[in-house]
Amino acid sequence: MLHLPHQPLQVAPVPPQRAPARVDEDGPWHAEAVCRRDEAGLFFAPSKEPTAARLAREEAAKRVCARCPVMVDCREHALLQPEPYGVWGGLTAAERRVVLARRRRREVELRKAAAAERVAQAG
Repeated sequence: MLHLPHQPLQVAPVPPQRAPARVDEDGPWHAEAVCRRDEAGLFFAPSKEPTAARLAREEAAKRVCARCPVMVDCREHALLQPEPYGVWGGLTAAERRVVLARRRRREVELRKAAAAERVAQAG
């Protein structure tokens, strides 16, 4: 049995030339996605995939995402839908759940801070 050491959550780097999300005369963001040229099986798990194989496949998919010019658009799409399966924008489904939970906590903190500021200004 293969035992892999615990590794912290790693997010694929954002390509520096990234432009904002768009849908324009050139078509939707996914028309430029690098994964359109790769095997879809790399991004979605087959049934009953062993853990070691899943981790290797996900890392290979993330390497494809890391060189994609629309990685940020893809990631935001998967977070807004939310996409429950597969590697999207360099994140696995589990990693996307973590990002969404952090965003929700941050939104709650911001709402609490805004409410406290309104109370302080009124009082």
